Amino acid sequence: MTQLKFATRLNSFASKPTAEWPELSGKPTVLQMATRAAKVDGLTDLDLNYPDHVADDPAVLARQIGDLGLAINGFAMRYYTNPAFKIGAFTNPDPAVRREAIDLTKKGIDAARAAGSKLMTIWLGQDGFDYAFQADYHTLWQHEIDGIREVCMHDPDCAISIEYKPNEPRSYSLMPDCATTLLAIKDVDMPNLGVTLDFAHVLYADEQPAFAAALIARYSRVLGVHLNDGYAKRDDGLMVGAVHTQQTIELLRQIRKDGYDGAIYFDTFPDMTGLDPVHECEVNIQTVKRMLTVVDRLEQDNRLSGAIDRQDAVSAQAVVQELMLG
Repeated sequence: MTQLKFATRLNSFASKPTAEWPELSGKPTVLQMATRAAKVDGLTDLDLNYPDHVADDPAVLARQIGDLGLAINGFAMRYYTNPAFKIGAFTNPDPAVRREAIDLTKKGIDAARAAGSKLMTIWLGQDGFDYAFQADYHTLWQHEIDGIREVCMHDPDCAISIEYKPNEPRSYSLMPDCATTLLAIKDVDMPNLGVTLDFAHVLYADEQPAFAAALIARYSRVLGVHLNDGYAKRDDGLMVGAVHTQQTIELLRQIRKDGYDGAIYFDTFPDMTGLDPVHECEVNIQTVKRMLTVVDRLEQDNRLSGAIDRQDAVSAQAVVQELMLG
Protein backbone atom coordinates (compact mmCIF):
# COMPACT_ATOMS: atom_id res chain seq x y z
CA MET A 1 0.00 0.00 0.00
CA THR A 2 2.98 2.32 -0.53
CA GLN A 3 1.43 3.85 -3.65
CA LEU A 4 -2.21 4.38 -2.80
CA LYS A 5 -4.82 3.49 -5.39
CA PHE A 6 -8.43 4.44 -4.79
CA ALA A 7 -11.17 2.88 -6.90
CA THR A 8 -14.92 3.26 -6.76
CA ARG A 9 -18.23 1.78 -7.78
CA LEU A 10 -19.16 3.36 -11.09
CA ASN A 11 -22.93 3.12 -10.58
CA SER A 12 -22.60 5.46 -7.59
CA PHE A 13 -22.17 8.28 -10.09
CA ALA A 14 -25.69 7.87 -11.39
CA SER A 15 -26.80 9.41 -8.07
CA LYS A 16 -28.88 12.58 -8.29
CA PRO A 17 -28.55 12.69 -12.09
CA THR A 18 -30.42 15.96 -12.67
CA ALA A 19 -27.74 17.81 -10.67
CA GLU A 20 -25.14 16.72 -13.22
CA TRP A 21 -27.23 16.33 -16.38
CA PRO A 22 -30.31 18.62 -16.17
CA GLU A 23 -31.55 17.58 -19.61
CA LEU A 24 -30.96 13.84 -19.16
CA SER A 25 -33.83 11.47 -19.86
CA GLY A 26 -33.15 7.93 -18.79
CA LYS A 27 -29.98 6.58 -17.24
CA PRO A 28 -26.51 8.10 -17.73
CA THR A 29 -24.10 6.22 -19.94
CA VAL A 30 -20.95 4.52 -18.71
CA LEU A 31 -18.80 7.36 -20.07
CA GLN A 32 -21.05 9.99 -18.51
CA MET A 33 -20.68 8.31 -15.11
CA ALA A 34 -16.92 7.90 -15.62
CA THR A 35 -16.58 11.57 -16.58
CA ARG A 36 -18.37 12.54 -13.39
CA ALA A 37 -16.18 10.18 -11.33
CA ALA A 38 -13.09 11.81 -12.83
CA LYS A 39 -14.01 14.98 -10.93
CA VAL A 40 -13.22 13.22 -7.63
CA ASP A 41 -10.01 14.59 -6.15
CA GLY A 42 -7.69 11.66 -5.42
CA LEU A 43 -9.56 8.95 -7.32
CA THR A 44 -7.24 6.81 -9.45
CA ASP A 45 -9.32 3.86 -10.69
CA LEU A 46 -12.73 2.54 -11.59
CA ASP A 47 -14.14 -0.97 -11.42
CA LEU A 48 -16.52 -1.99 -14.19
CA ASN A 49 -19.33 -4.51 -14.05
CA TYR A 50 -19.43 -7.13 -16.78
CA PRO A 51 -21.39 -7.29 -19.00
CA ASP A 52 -23.38 -4.25 -17.80
CA HIS A 53 -20.72 -1.62 -18.43
CA VAL A 54 -18.97 -3.17 -21.42
CA ALA A 55 -21.24 -3.08 -24.45
CA ASP A 56 -18.48 -2.30 -26.96
CA ASP A 57 -14.73 -2.89 -27.39
CA PRO A 58 -13.21 -2.96 -23.87
CA ALA A 59 -9.85 -1.68 -25.16
CA VAL A 60 -11.56 1.41 -26.59
CA LEU A 61 -13.47 1.92 -23.35
CA ALA A 62 -10.21 1.64 -21.39
CA ARG A 63 -8.60 4.32 -23.58
CA GLN A 64 -11.59 6.61 -23.10
CA ILE A 65 -11.43 6.17 -19.33
CA GLY A 66 -7.66 6.67 -19.47
CA ASP A 67 -8.22 9.98 -21.28
CA LEU A 68 -10.23 11.06 -18.22
CA GLY A 69 -7.16 10.44 -16.03
CA LEU A 70 -8.43 7.17 -14.52
CA ALA A 71 -7.36 3.53 -14.83
CA ILE A 72 -9.43 0.34 -14.69
CA ASN A 73 -8.70 -1.55 -11.47
CA GLY A 74 -10.73 -4.61 -12.36
CA PHE A 75 -13.96 -6.08 -13.65
CA ALA A 76 -16.76 -7.59 -11.57
CA MET A 77 -19.12 -10.24 -12.93
CA ARG A 78 -22.87 -9.75 -12.84
CA TYR A 79 -25.24 -12.62 -13.66
CA TYR A 80 -28.44 -10.84 -14.68
CA THR A 81 -28.52 -11.40 -18.44
CA ASN A 82 -30.50 -14.63 -18.20
CA PRO A 83 -33.53 -14.82 -15.85
CA ALA A 84 -32.62 -18.48 -15.26
CA PHE A 85 -29.56 -17.32 -13.30
CA LYS A 86 -31.92 -16.38 -10.45
CA ILE A 87 -31.77 -19.95 -9.16
CA GLY A 88 -28.06 -20.29 -9.77
CA ALA A 89 -25.26 -19.36 -12.12
CA PHE A 90 -22.48 -21.91 -11.56
CA THR A 91 -24.89 -24.02 -9.45
CA ASN A 92 -27.94 -23.95 -11.72
CA PRO A 93 -29.69 -27.34 -11.99
CA ASP A 94 -29.68 -27.00 -15.80
CA PRO A 95 -26.23 -27.84 -17.24
CA ALA A 96 -26.88 -25.53 -20.21
CA VAL A 97 -27.42 -22.58 -17.85
CA ARG A 98 -24.29 -23.47 -15.87
CA ARG A 99 -22.35 -23.55 -19.14
CA GLU A 100 -23.76 -20.14 -20.10
CA ALA A 101 -22.66 -18.63 -16.76
CA ILE A 102 -19.15 -20.10 -17.04
CA ASP A 103 -18.76 -18.99 -20.65
CA LEU A 104 -20.03 -15.49 -19.77
CA THR A 105 -17.39 -15.31 -17.04
CA LYS A 106 -14.67 -16.34 -19.48
CA LYS A 107 -15.79 -13.59 -21.86
CA GLY A 108 -15.64 -11.18 -18.93
CA ILE A 109 -12.08 -12.26 -18.15
CA ASP A 110 -11.11 -11.74 -21.80
CA ALA A 111 -12.71 -8.29 -21.72
CA ALA A 112 -10.90 -7.37 -18.52
CA ARG A 113 -7.59 -8.39 -20.04
CA ALA A 114 -8.35 -6.43 -23.22
CA ALA A 115 -9.01 -3.40 -21.00
CA GLY A 116 -5.59 -3.83 -19.40
CA SER A 117 -6.74 -5.31 -16.09
CA LYS A 118 -5.64 -8.50 -14.37
CA LEU A 119 -8.45 -8.75 -11.81
CA MET A 120 -11.88 -10.33 -12.10
CA THR A 121 -14.13 -10.28 -9.03
CA ILE A 122 -16.85 -12.91 -8.90
CA TRP A 123 -19.77 -12.35 -6.56
CA LEU A 124 -21.87 -15.50 -6.83
CA GLY A 125 -24.94 -14.10 -5.12
CA GLN A 126 -27.32 -16.26 -7.15
CA ASP A 127 -25.58 -19.44 -6.05
CA GLY A 128 -27.33 -20.66 -2.94
CA PHE A 129 -30.74 -21.82 -1.74
CA ASP A 130 -33.89 -20.54 -0.05
CA TYR A 131 -35.69 -23.60 1.35
CA ALA A 132 -34.97 -26.82 3.16
CA PHE A 133 -35.09 -29.75 0.71
CA GLN A 134 -34.46 -27.40 -2.22
CA ALA A 135 -31.04 -28.73 -3.21
CA ASP A 136 -28.56 -31.53 -2.78
CA TYR A 137 -25.75 -29.74 -0.96
CA HIS A 138 -22.95 -32.03 -2.18
CA THR A 139 -24.06 -31.49 -5.78
CA LEU A 140 -24.43 -27.74 -5.30
CA TRP A 141 -20.94 -27.47 -3.82
CA GLN A 142 -19.38 -29.58 -6.57
CA HIS A 143 -20.95 -27.47 -9.31
CA GLU A 144 -19.60 -24.33 -7.63
CA ILE A 145 -16.08 -25.72 -7.28
CA ASP A 146 -16.04 -27.01 -10.87
CA GLY A 147 -17.25 -23.68 -12.23
CA ILE A 148 -14.73 -21.61 -10.29
CA ARG A 149 -11.89 -23.93 -11.25
CA GLU A 150 -12.79 -23.71 -14.94
CA VAL A 151 -12.83 -19.91 -14.98
CA CYS A 152 -9.52 -19.81 -13.08
CA MET A 153 -7.97 -22.13 -15.68
CA HIS A 154 -9.21 -19.92 -18.53
CA ASP A 155 -6.46 -17.32 -17.98
CA PRO A 156 -3.91 -18.18 -15.28
CA ASP A 157 -2.47 -14.62 -15.48
CA CYS A 158 -5.79 -13.09 -14.42
CA ALA A 159 -6.51 -13.02 -10.68
CA ILE A 160 -9.96 -14.36 -9.81
CA SER A 161 -11.31 -12.99 -6.55
CA ILE A 162 -14.34 -14.35 -4.69
CA GLU A 163 -16.44 -11.71 -2.94
CA TYR A 164 -18.45 -13.50 -0.28
CA LYS A 165 -21.74 -12.34 1.20
CA PRO A 166 -24.10 -14.05 3.69
CA ASN A 167 -27.26 -13.70 1.60
CA GLU A 168 -29.14 -11.55 -0.92
CA PRO A 169 -30.52 -12.23 -3.39
CA ARG A 170 -30.66 -15.86 -2.13
CA SER A 171 -31.72 -16.52 1.46
CA TYR A 172 -28.50 -18.51 1.97
CA SER A 173 -25.41 -17.96 -0.14
CA LEU A 174 -23.28 -20.99 -0.82
CA MET A 175 -20.21 -19.00 0.25
CA PRO A 176 -21.52 -16.79 3.03
CA ASP A 177 -18.37 -16.17 5.08
CA CYS A 178 -14.61 -16.23 5.25
CA ALA A 179 -14.18 -19.84 6.40
CA THR A 180 -16.50 -21.35 3.79
CA THR A 181 -14.84 -19.31 1.06
CA LEU A 182 -11.42 -20.54 2.16
CA LEU A 183 -12.71 -24.12 2.05
CA ALA A 184 -13.85 -23.53 -1.53
CA ILE A 185 -10.47 -22.06 -2.47
CA LYS A 186 -8.75 -25.11 -0.98
CA ASP A 187 -11.01 -27.39 -3.07
CA VAL A 188 -10.47 -25.40 -6.27
CA ASP A 189 -6.69 -25.38 -5.73
CA MET A 190 -5.72 -22.74 -8.30
CA PRO A 191 -2.89 -20.23 -7.71
CA ASN A 192 -4.72 -17.27 -9.27
CA LEU A 193 -7.69 -17.52 -6.88
CA GLY A 194 -8.21 -15.31 -3.83
CA VAL A 195 -10.73 -13.26 -1.85
CA THR A 196 -12.29 -9.81 -1.97
CA LEU A 197 -13.21 -8.52 1.47
CA ASP A 198 -16.30 -6.31 1.47
CA PHE A 199 -16.46 -4.56 4.85
CA ALA A 200 -20.27 -4.54 5.16
CA HIS A 201 -20.53 -8.17 4.04
CA VAL A 202 -17.96 -9.17 6.67
CA LEU A 203 -19.87 -7.30 9.38
CA TYR A 204 -23.16 -9.01 8.72
CA ALA A 205 -21.44 -12.35 8.41
CA ASP A 206 -20.73 -11.66 12.12
CA GLU A 207 -16.98 -11.49 11.53
CA GLN A 208 -14.25 -9.15 12.75
CA PRO A 209 -12.81 -7.64 9.51
CA ALA A 210 -9.13 -7.69 10.54
CA PHE A 211 -9.40 -11.32 11.70
CA ALA A 212 -11.00 -12.32 8.39
CA ALA A 213 -8.18 -10.53 6.53
CA ALA A 214 -5.54 -12.31 8.62
CA LEU A 215 -7.08 -15.74 7.93
CA ILE A 216 -7.27 -15.04 4.21
CA ALA A 217 -3.64 -13.88 4.14
CA ARG A 218 -2.66 -17.08 5.96
CA TYR A 219 -4.56 -19.54 3.74
CA SER A 220 -5.00 -17.63 0.46
CA ARG A 221 -4.63 -14.01 -0.72
CA VAL A 222 -6.59 -10.81 -0.24
CA LEU A 223 -7.04 -9.66 -3.84
CA GLY A 224 -9.54 -6.87 -3.20
CA VAL A 225 -10.71 -4.64 -0.36
CA HIS A 226 -14.14 -3.00 -0.57
CA LEU A 227 -14.57 -0.34 2.09
CA ASN A 228 -17.96 0.92 3.21
CA ASP A 229 -19.86 0.63 6.49
CA GLY A 230 -23.17 -0.46 7.95
CA TYR A 231 -25.05 -1.68 11.00
CA ALA A 232 -24.19 -5.37 10.48
CA LYS A 233 -27.74 -6.35 9.51
CA ARG A 234 -27.56 -5.93 5.73
CA ASP A 235 -25.41 -4.45 2.97
CA ASP A 236 -25.97 -0.80 3.92
CA GLY A 237 -23.19 0.69 1.75
CA LEU A 238 -22.61 3.63 4.10
CA MET A 239 -19.57 5.87 3.98
CA VAL A 240 -16.24 4.60 5.29
CA GLY A 241 -15.90 4.84 9.07
CA ALA A 242 -19.47 6.05 9.57
CA VAL A 243 -20.23 3.32 12.14
CA HIS A 244 -17.22 1.04 12.70
CA THR A 245 -14.26 3.41 12.79
CA GLN A 246 -11.95 1.29 14.95
CA GLN A 247 -12.67 -1.89 13.02
CA THR A 248 -11.87 -0.09 9.75
CA ILE A 249 -8.56 1.19 11.12
CA GLU A 250 -7.69 -2.27 12.42
CA LEU A 251 -8.46 -3.76 8.99
CA LEU A 252 -6.23 -1.20 7.27
CA ARG A 253 -3.46 -2.00 9.74
CA GLN A 254 -3.87 -5.74 9.13
CA ILE A 255 -3.83 -5.63 5.33
CA ARG A 256 -0.81 -3.33 5.38
CA LYS A 257 0.95 -5.74 7.74
CA ASP A 258 0.11 -8.64 5.41
CA GLY A 259 1.42 -6.82 2.33
CA TYR A 260 -1.77 -5.92 0.46
CA ASP A 261 -0.85 -3.61 -2.43
CA GLY A 262 -4.12 -3.43 -4.37
CA ALA A 263 -6.66 -0.65 -4.62
CA ILE A 264 -8.96 0.49 -1.86
CA TYR A 265 -12.36 0.32 -3.52
CA PHE A 266 -15.37 2.22 -2.23
CA ASP A 267 -18.47 0.04 -2.49
CA THR A 268 -20.83 2.66 -1.12
CA PHE A 269 -24.35 3.59 -2.19
CA PRO A 270 -24.78 7.38 -2.43
CA ASP A 271 -27.32 6.71 -5.18
CA MET A 272 -29.69 5.05 -2.70
CA THR A 273 -30.58 8.37 -1.08
CA GLY A 274 -29.45 10.88 -3.70
CA LEU A 275 -26.19 12.01 -2.12
CA ASP A 276 -23.61 13.97 -4.12
CA PRO A 277 -21.39 11.08 -5.31
CA VAL A 278 -18.34 13.25 -6.04
CA HIS A 279 -18.32 14.78 -2.57
CA GLU A 280 -19.12 11.42 -0.96
CA CYS A 281 -16.20 9.71 -2.71
CA GLU A 282 -13.81 12.56 -1.85
CA VAL A 283 -14.74 12.29 1.83
CA ASN A 284 -14.17 8.51 1.71
CA ILE A 285 -10.68 9.08 0.29
CA GLN A 286 -9.88 11.70 2.92
CA THR A 287 -11.17 9.40 5.66
CA VAL A 288 -8.96 6.50 4.55
CA LYS A 289 -5.92 8.76 4.32
CA ARG A 290 -6.56 10.00 7.88
CA MET A 291 -7.05 6.42 9.06
CA LEU A 292 -3.75 5.37 7.48
CA THR A 293 -2.07 8.23 9.33
CA VAL A 294 -3.50 6.76 12.54
CA VAL A 295 -2.17 3.34 11.48
CA ASP A 296 1.29 4.90 11.07
CA ARG A 297 1.10 6.34 14.57
CA LEU A 298 -0.08 3.06 16.02
CA GLU A 299 2.76 1.15 14.38
CA GLN A 300 5.29 3.58 15.83
CA ASP A 301 3.91 3.28 19.36
CA ASN A 302 5.52 0.45 21.32
CA ARG A 303 2.79 0.69 23.93
CA LEU A 304 0.27 -0.79 21.49
CA SER A 305 2.47 -3.69 20.39
CA GLY A 306 3.17 -4.47 24.04
CA ALA A 307 -0.51 -4.36 24.94
CA ILE A 308 -1.36 -6.65 22.00
CA ASP A 309 1.37 -9.10 23.03
CA ARG A 310 -0.22 -9.24 26.51
CA GLN A 311 -3.78 -9.26 25.06
CA ASP A 312 -4.35 -6.27 27.34
CA ALA A 313 -7.53 -4.82 25.85
CA VAL A 314 -7.76 -1.86 28.25
CA SER A 315 -4.24 -0.61 27.56
CA ALA A 316 -4.68 -1.15 23.82
CA GLN A 317 -7.91 0.86 23.83
CA ALA A 318 -6.21 3.63 25.78
CA VAL A 319 -3.49 3.93 23.14
CA VAL A 320 -5.89 3.73 20.20
CA GLN A 321 -8.28 6.31 21.64
CA GLU A 322 -5.39 8.65 22.48
CA LEU A 323 -3.92 8.45 19.00
CA MET A 324 -7.33 8.79 17.35
CA LEU A 325 -8.81 11.53 19.52
CA GLY A 326 -5.85 13.24 21.16
